[in-house]
Amino acid sequence: MRSDYFFTSESVSEGHPDKVSDQISDAIVDLFLSKDPEARVACETLTTTQKVVLAGEIRCKGIYENKRWADGALEEIEKTVRQVVKDIGYEQEGFHWETLDFQNLLHGQSVEIAQGVDASGNKDEGAGDQGIMFGFACDETPDLMPATLDYSHKILQRLAADRHAGAAPFLEPDSKSQVTLRYKDGKPVACSAIVVSTQHAPGYDEGAKEAELKAYVKKVVADILPAGLLSGDTVYHINPTGTFEIGGPDGDAGLTGRKIIVDTYGGASPHGGGAFSGKDPTKVDRSAAYVTRYLAKNVVAAGLAKKCTIQVAYAIGVPEPLSFYVDTHETGTVSDEKLEAAIIGIAEQKLGKLTPRGIREGLGLNKPIYRKAAAYGHFGRKAQGDLFPWERTDLVDALKAAMD
Repeated sequence: MRSDYFFTSESVSEGHPDKVSDQISDAIVDLFLSKDPEARVACETLTTTQKVVLAGEIRCKGIYENKRWADGALEEIEKTVRQVVKDIGYEQEGFHWETLDFQNLLHGQSVEIAQGVDASGNKDEGAGDQGIMFGFACDETPDLMPATLDYSHKILQRLAADRHAGAAPFLEPDSKSQVTLRYKDGKPVACSAIVVSTQHAPGYDEGAKEAELKAYVKKVVADILPAGLLSGDTVYHINPTGTFEIGGPDGDAGLTGRKIIVDTYGGASPHGGGAFSGKDPTKVDRSAAYVTRYLAKNVVAAGLAKKCTIQVAYAIGVPEPLSFYVDTHETGTVSDEKLEAAIIGIAEQKLGKLTPRGIREGLGLNKPIYRKAAAYGHFGRKAQGDLFPWERTDLVDALKAAMD
């Protein structure tokens, strides 16, 4: 492990075109799960200038059954889409929640996929696809997330909160951030660079108004990052291209699933390659990534490692995982083999052998809880009621006991 290095992560705001698409897709997942906890959803969203297009495969009691839309279902879907855009704050000529053109190309789920995934007879529910998924946690922040990503998310969350509250009326919804930290002996010791590009009202690209915007962003950064990381050597790039008035889907097309590193660990951990948004929890791209984060976070929260990566793999239609792997990056208090065996044993007791059904029932994933996760990261959030159950640390005592 290197002892002295620089590392960078980025985030994008709720108004970024790809994140608009992610939030719409997850709002559709939530809508379907609110009608039918066993709904099957694979919803992709395209956003561009004054247009939103949905495509994908679905099955849901009360919305789409026997190759037919239920009465009022199409109208409810369109209303849901427009509400997401309105909540984000898009009321611009190039992208407006009320006047945008909406197209729904969703259709029924393939019967060939259904027969592999659905439980039947003595066959348990199988994984919704093949693939590898990773979970990660580290002790760099109280949220047990990589500091570079955690700070990048929080900067943009603050910008959005101020914009919605009217405290920063010059801000528009689209923005990006990037944080570069210097690490020494595995810990962040200094911030070398901050990048923030934010869509803004006319006139905030020159003179006193530009200075006001930049001073505001620097104040937000100072509020978010620990004071000891910032110094006179920290380099700021705030709207480095100059004018940023045209943004969101009007400035660049958005697609579901194009910000998977922003969604996970900012590059500090491997990624299996599958996106989360738009997928119901039978899709292990989503549910297995959540459960591996849950397990890795509990390992670090228990003090059994400073850093933990967990990988799991599945075959489509097969309930049980093909492999399970734990790596504590030479920071563990016990061997990785011992820890791996303990995690598997505890997971079997709590979740049922890490099968898709065990994961989603054990974590309570068959609920309309996903839109909240679709911006500012799926991990490092606060478990609140039904929301973000994969962020709970309720396995800590069991893991410690297993080490005795």
